[in-house]
Amino acid sequence: MRGSGERKFVWQLERGDGVGIVCCSDGWRRERQQELSALLQKLEELGLRPRLSPCIYEKDGAFSGSGRERARALMDFYRDASIRAIFDLSGGNAANEVLPFLDFDAIAGADKLFWGYSDLTVILNAVYAKTGRPSVLWQVRNLLYERGKEQEADLTEALSGTGETLFSFPFRFLQKDRMEGVILGGNLRCLLKLAGTPFWPEMEGKLLLLEARSGGEAMIASGLAQLRQMGVFDRISGLLLGTFTELEKKTPDGAERLAALAKEAAGAELPIAGTDRIGHGPDSAAVLIGGRMILESGRPPRLAEI
Repeated sequence: MRGSGERKFVWQLERGDGVGIVCCSDGWRRERQQELSALLQKLEELGLRPRLSPCIYEKDGAFSGSGRERARALMDFYRDASIRAIFDLSGGNAANEVLPFLDFDAIAGADKLFWGYSDLTVILNAVYAKTGRPSVLWQVRNLLYERGKEQEADLTEALSGTGETLFSFPFRFLQKDRMEGVILGGNLRCLLKLAGTPFWPEMEGKLLLLEARSGGEAMIASGLAQLRQMGVFDRISGLLLGTFTELEKKTPDGAERLAALAKEAAGAELPIAGTDRIGHGPDSAAVLIGGRMILESGRPPRLAEI
């Protein structure tokens, strides 16, 4: 399924390529077997050959295996030349348990992308911090939800190398009118689990993406304050806000309140933009964490390096 143009997409796959299916965060309940079967069938219909990690379902409390076991399952796919991409199905809390057991030299040498969202923010950013390689913030389960047809069309286009719709999104500037840089971040709560660890990425000159599913006004303000106290807003070149689901649902004028909190934390000189198409919604766009992006008022997002 490779495109014939000169431009090469790092996420491109060919028909018949194998893809690994993992759960590096919380394990799935056995009741979700039907959902997993439907997803595997969908991937097969796209011409891919999905293969399951042995660490998918809960078997030790909330876990599909120990941190070491889940890391081994992930690394087996990185080392397997027949696996061309890795999709993580999970979310929750436990993904950072795998980080000490990952072989980042092997990851750096593997020409494949890891795809995940939410708690997998810790792996996406750790991979960049340790290897400089990109990963994709996106949940493959979106193929099964209410916007599944659109997501399937956009993913098919991306994997075939014929377009970037999956990676495009509407946005508006809240402060200034241009930002450019390598984009890092993802879920606010999960990103902050990397603070003070060897897996925190260097933020100098980067664009920082933040989104959240849970967390009211006080929790989001607290996370932004921690980033400010870490000096992050003094080093990045721009801030992109995705959806903050709980805050926007439960706080009157939630989007406006989020913008105010971000401006207060980041200061008046940092470019800030917002979008309602990156986050936990079933219509969420994908973001190439570790890829260079240009955002300019009045123009669609541009991926400068793919």
